[in-house]
Amino acid sequence: MRITGGHWAGRTLVVPSGQGVRPTPDKVRQAIFNSLGDWVRSRRVLELFAGSGALSLECLSREAATALCVELSRRHAACLRRNAHSLGAQMEIRVQDAFVAIRQLAERNEQFDFILADPPYGDKNVDRRSESFAQKLIDDENLSLLLTKTGRLLLGHARRDQLEIPTPWDEIRTLKHGDNWIRILALK
Repeated sequence: MRITGGHWAGRTLVVPSGQGVRPTPDKVRQAIFNSLGDWVRSRRVLELFAGSGALSLECLSREAATALCVELSRRHAACLRRNAHSLGAQMEIRVQDAFVAIRQLAERNEQFDFILADPPYGDKNVDRRSESFAQKLIDDENLSLLLTKTGRLLLGHARRDQLEIPTPWDEIRTLKHGDNWIRILALK
């Protein structure tokens, strides 16, 4: 896996072994950041379910101002730290449950311009509401408190996981790459 653009383009990232992490594929990350253009520059970034940190490192490679990564697994967070160190990236890493972090950051009135989340995929949900991490994230009232008025939420999920986009979210764009769907949302 490699950084797809910016000043670290082509640099290799370490990915945790095993079934516990599903990094956002290079082609999908490249499509995401091509669609955003220079918008990422100087933005404050929060990555939830960070895994290897590939999404936030892509942002920093494209001159984002800051990045805070939240990852529950200590092993995955150690991999993320190795990636940040190998690139010389300055970022804050929290080993914590994403939903606890969201609540704590909201209580401290923290805000971010770009929130990234590509959580573990949910099950197929025909004729029922999704119970996936992606659905729980956009249902969490604290998440919208963390986003600036002009900010964006990037949310990854599986095609088979049909999400309901609740108020206060407005879908700006959906990028579809096989089973990987990336929704870019903003506040209404």
